[in-house]
Amino acid sequence: MRILVIGGGAREHALCRSLSLDPEVTALHCAPGNAGIAQVATLHAVDALDGAAVSALAETPQVKADLVVIGPEAPLVAGVADAVRARGIAVFGPSAEAARLEGSKAFAKDVMAAAGVPTARSHVCTTPQETDEALDAFGPPYVVKDDGLAAGKGVVVTDDVEEARAHACGCERVVVEEFLDGPEVSLFAVTDGENVVPLQPAQDFKRAYDGDQGPNTGGMGAYSPLPWADPGLVREIQSSVLQPTVDEMRRRGAPFSGLLYAGLALTSRGLRVIEFNARFGDPETQAVLARLRTPLAGLLHAAATGALGEFPPLRWSDEAAVTVVVAARDYPAVPRTGDVVEGLEAVAEQDAPGAYVLHAGTKRDTEDRVVSAGGRVLSVTATGDGLRQARERAYAAVGRLRLDGSHHRTDIAAKAAEESGSAAGSGGAPRPRTA
Repeated sequence: MRILVIGGGAREHALCRSLSLDPEVTALHCAPGNAGIAQVATLHAVDALDGAAVSALAETPQVKADLVVIGPEAPLVAGVADAVRARGIAVFGPSAEAARLEGSKAFAKDVMAAAGVPTARSHVCTTPQETDEALDAFGPPYVVKDDGLAAGKGVVVTDDVEEARAHACGCERVVVEEFLDGPEVSLFAVTDGENVVPLQPAQDFKRAYDGDQGPNTGGMGAYSPLPWADPGLVREIQSSVLQPTVDEMRRRGAPFSGLLYAGLALTSRGLRVIEFNARFGDPETQAVLARLRTPLAGLLHAAATGALGEFPPLRWSDEAAVTVVVAARDYPAVPRTGDVVEGLEAVAEQDAPGAYVLHAGTKRDTEDRVVSAGGRVLSVTATGDGLRQARERAYAAVGRLRLDGSHHRTDIAAKAAEESGSAAGSGGAPRPRTA
């Protein structure tokens, strides 16, 4: 199978890494890619938001893609998957209409209401007066979400009503909703528009600094599995959230085929959906794919071609996985770029097995050095016999890297590792939701 992956972040590097290890994949291409992806795939320059350009690339004699995998949300919302499908090429990624589940939080709320999916009470606001009324109705902590795409940073959760108002004023339309207590869970599901195959759950860390302090980011780390989660949690999410949503989208004439991500809160009143995404999430993808043993290419192709109903059950490693994001100086504000990344070879050659680096915002400069080219620069991922060992390996690898002014959280999966180690995986109170 010849595959073209669209995107250039750590999520796409994780996808390309898994695909490169799949014996079914005979040629792997990525556009535009990054310095790390270049080690496992042939890179191409393309405007990822231009459906005609992506389609043309997929049809070139060099690529001849049997499957196009679209990683980021912006091309999906822009209709790139539609353009590729129109050329008769299999695509893993929803149509523009179906991608509205991520592109518009108001639309997602409407779908959830029609499907009977549990979520937070909310109001859609377009004026300052409507926003003030909604904030007053729900009270603190205030949750204000930009209705459109915001690269994972369009949500403000705060006790400061002025901060909430200021965020709303900076957006065309916002969704103001009640705060959901309880821990977060991220669950990916592969779907062909009818059948739904959930992956393993993960938990990510949105705040920039230790102890869930600082501003929201695109994600500073993640881990899987969740030793504190109820064994029946995935089944519950599939039956009450994922399948009803996929069924409702099909009923509306906009079947959702691709990756449906559910961000959830396990509240004192039961399971609630925080948000939907229309693609693999970053950094959870890095941790989840590290544990997937089923070859990825066949799974994605089955979803793209409507054959998921016949696909065999997924196989998973018993190991745990932890991902730690190394971010550029001043991220998530205006990150500094162009700094040299050092120590990549040291990680690759380290004595401890199970750790590797996935590139996010990197490129090669005129001197062929790997330099930072974005806010989240690297995702260091490690597996181990339990979360404690996976954490140790991940942070040992982070310690071998050097990037001037960079920062990372030191508490990714710390509480879960401690509790799973001391209570045989039974958990205890997991990390509360912060966004």
